[in-house]
Amino acid sequence: LIFFCCCLTNVDIRLCFMVFHLLKAAVHYTIGQLCQKLGEDHRRKFSRQVVAAIAETTFRQCDIFAKDLEAFARHAKRSTVSTEDVKLIARRSTALSIHIQNKIEELSQEQKDSKKKSAGKRKSRDTEEDSRE
Repeated sequence: LIFFCCCLTNVDIRLCFMVFHLLKAAVHYTIGQLCQKLGEDHRRKFSRQVVAAIAETTFRQCDIFAKDLEAFARHAKRSTVSTEDVKLIARRSTALSIHIQNKIEELSQEQKDSKKKSAGKRKSRDTEEDSRE
């Protein structure tokens, strides 16, 4: 974040840090909600320190993931992160890798389905226009 903010104006830097802290607060809140739900399900209680530690670890891991994704894309001479980059991130965790692969397949299928629908709509519009002429 500091590297990114070095080329910004003072107003932009303040905005950048506000967004950073809002994201961090959102992660902390979400982790707190997850811990509360898990605690209720398993009759356990998570201390504030544990929630804060999990939230901080999660936030730092997301930062590491973001930097790695950018590096993978840059190494492949691309400016956009691809699903292949995401697969590389998950390669050390079998469960995460399987989950991500399933999500990629779901997204791919959804894209194919939406293309078929839009192609079908175009054909029906073309047919309507031809019948009018």
